Amino acid sequence: MLEAENLHYAYKPEKPTLRGISLTLRQGTILYLLGRNGCGKTTLMSCLSGLLRPQSGTVRLHGRDLRSYTPAERARHIGLIPQLHTPAFNYSVREMVLMGRAPHLGLLAAPSRGDYAIADAALESVGLADYRERPYTQLSGGERQLVLIARGLAQECRILLMDEPDAHLDLNNQQRVMERVARLAADGLSFIISSHVPNNALMYAHRVLLMKRGTTLAYGAPEHILTETLLTAAYELPIEVIRAEEQPRAIVPRKVSG
Repeated sequence: MLEAENLHYAYKPEKPTLRGISLTLRQGTILYLLGRNGCGKTTLMSCLSGLLRPQSGTVRLHGRDLRSYTPAERARHIGLIPQLHTPAFNYSVREMVLMGRAPHLGLLAAPSRGDYAIADAALESVGLADYRERPYTQLSGGERQLVLIARGLAQECRILLMDEPDAHLDLNNQQRVMERVARLAADGLSFIISSHVPNNALMYAHRVLLMKRGTTLAYGAPEHILTETLLTAAYELPIEVIRAEEQPRAIVPRKVSG
């Protein structure tokens, strides 16, 4: 379990980025972070992963202060999956996934047969077993995102933090990635996902943290958070939640011009 209590962080003292953020991530849970650009989502992810140390407040991993973990220990528990990127070298898919074994290797140690087996199993779990030898840079956006998830799985961590995994993906690839995330969550993995696509939160989230200017606007189950009133307040434009059979089905901005 990953917990944050009353987190505060500021890059500049006069302009705090996070103010009093608290959350709990339990096993098998998908938690979405939603809000406008600059609301603090990426900074919060960095604090939760240990890349940044909050100026006040506490992050606890399995009941223990995150600051007491070494970087290698943290990496065995928490995987940070970045937005899509192009590596400096033309790595194969298998080589990209093997990078996830780094926290388990000694200094200058080469991957063992066991490490290769774990990487191959991670690729199998995201449906890319046949892509092992393909160049990573020649994959589609959705396939690259799945490779990055496999790299996180190869770390053998149970918590994955995903920074805008649906960015730059078409609808088909968004669903392909999120369906795989949902299956992994059903197997007991936990996810925190920063996103600009509230419709994916509507479909896949167990919990939602709606942020505004570094603070918690609302936190809880999607059916209580993804409302027209709260979304309009968060995004500062009129939002409509379209319903069918008495259930919310889509979140769309209302047209404000003539």
